[in-house]
Amino acid sequence: MSAQTITADPLLVEQIAERRAALLSRIAERTDRPVRVVCVTKGHPPVVAASAMAAGFTDLGENYAQELRSKADELSDAVTASGASWHFIGRLQTNKVRLIAPVVSLWQSVDRASLAEAVAQRAPSASVLVQLDLAGIDGRGGCRPDDAPALVGRCNELGLHVEGLMGVGPPGDPEDARAGFRLLSALADDLGLAERSMGMSGDLDVALDEGATMIRVGSSLVGPRPART
Repeated sequence: MSAQTITADPLLVEQIAERRAALLSRIAERTDRPVRVVCVTKGHPPVVAASAMAAGFTDLGENYAQELRSKADELSDAVTASGASWHFIGRLQTNKVRLIAPVVSLWQSVDRASLAEAVAQRAPSASVLVQLDLAGIDGRGGCRPDDAPALVGRCNELGLHVEGLMGVGPPGDPEDARAGFRLLSALADDLGLAERSMGMSGDLDVALDEGATMIRVGSSLVGPRPART
């Protein structure tokens, strides 16, 4: 399927635009701080990403390298027309960096030196976030908060532009995420980093309270993901 054949779905655009307006109002009620919303389109077909762009989103998030590269290729015209950019927000193997390096604008999940080195090799001077492990869950990714200063330093040595920190709160009660988000925000302050990417649909209010400058929201904006076959 070529980029020219994929167009936004008008009904979906209307639905996403309404949800976007409600979310922006919710954010404004919580804080007067500028907050970027990354619309997470993982697991959805390209038409959903196209519709999100048409609804006003300029930051799109993906978790899987192959899926991101496929969508980026198919939607290149829409991305150019809308001025949108791709964020990689999932755990990433170093051997996948080459695949997505040409299309990623912000690497949100840099959590170890080997990954930073691979990104620096394939995307010199790239913008990155260092991901912290806030939940201690196997498979989630993220470095220990105590290791973050050294990793930020290594990224800087490699010529990467470290914009801030990213973290994923634990599942369950949103209040369970507060301590981790507070730690992330304080560490970002200590390191002189501006961005704090934290908070998703379930815990975004807590994240906003604790200083989030970027939130990552998926199904509550674009609908539930289709079952994977």
